[in-house]
Amino acid sequence: MAKAVKMADIAKVIGVSTVTVSKALSDQKGVSEELRMKIKKQAQEMGYQTNSARYQERAKAELSYNIGVVISGRFLDQYDSFYWKLYQEVAKAAVQKGCFTLLEVLEPEDEQNCVMPRLLQEKRADGLVLLGILNDDYLERLHRYASIPFLYLDFYDKNGTCDAVVSNSYFGMYKMTNYLFRMGHTKIGFVGNLLYTDSITDRYFGYAKSLLEHGMEVKREWVIDDRDARTGRADGDFEIRLPENLPTAFVCNCDVAAAHLIVKLKEKGYRVPEDISVVGYDNYQPPGLCDVRITSYEVDMHEMAQKTVGNMIRKISGRHYTQGVVVVEGHIEYKDSVAPCE
Repeated sequence: MAKAVKMADIAKVIGVSTVTVSKALSDQKGVSEELRMKIKKQAQEMGYQTNSARYQERAKAELSYNIGVVISGRFLDQYDSFYWKLYQEVAKAAVQKGCFTLLEVLEPEDEQNCVMPRLLQEKRADGLVLLGILNDDYLERLHRYASIPFLYLDFYDKNGTCDAVVSNSYFGMYKMTNYLFRMGHTKIGFVGNLLYTDSITDRYFGYAKSLLEHGMEVKREWVIDDRDARTGRADGDFEIRLPENLPTAFVCNCDVAAAHLIVKLKEKGYRVPEDISVVGYDNYQPPGLCDVRITSYEVDMHEMAQKTVGNMIRKISGRHYTQGVVVVEGHIEYKDSVAPCE
């Protein structure tokens, strides 16, 4: 690749200072018209480009980048999905960078049989974002099969070998549980299938850390599944099973789980938050599922999308970027699902 021409190179040829070259090229005062034309002609002959021209050239190159986004169909259920919203943020971030996104929803049987995405098979993408965790066998084969850069969004691999962008699940749920303690609750349960996803497991450990720091132990009967362990779906035949003796509050791994829990509690005659307080995670409550505004930890989807697209472009173009797992912070949104424990 040819070395970029600098103002100092032009100045050396003409026999003037770099400041003079800068003034001439930017049409500032202090340079005669004759010298200005001479400098501009020399700059053109040497192939000099302004920062603006270099930026436009780079933008044109990035315009050709197609960023594939692959998500398992089990994450796109009957409700307005958190992952659908996160994909939309990625698509917007890509457009802002002069790129395009191509979405592929992976059918459960294709994931199970390790059928590689069509985006890869047909070579339609320059880079691939995997949105939401896929099973280990699938990811292992993808590592062997893919010849383009890829990146994980909202999960990370167990060996830490792949670049990823995630929300701070551990600290976020730690803060949510601490909030319940501040509200006077000491009997706190957790809703979410452990080990089903990295984010659920990290949120559980944030919950457990808070309990331990407050001198409490995790009660296994208060750790409740929020989805079918095989299909990953929270609708259909799956039903949340409440323990016989209920805590005074629950932290839920996501707002969908919190909404389902509130519906179940109301079926059993409990009021939220008067009898039992409930908090969620994501701050993405599905409309129409429950009529209580859920206090939640808001995930900064915009920032996650920006980090994802920015790093993907750098990976595709070969530019320098910080490798590893990028953790994006969020904040608590206080709403109506928590009451003080008397």
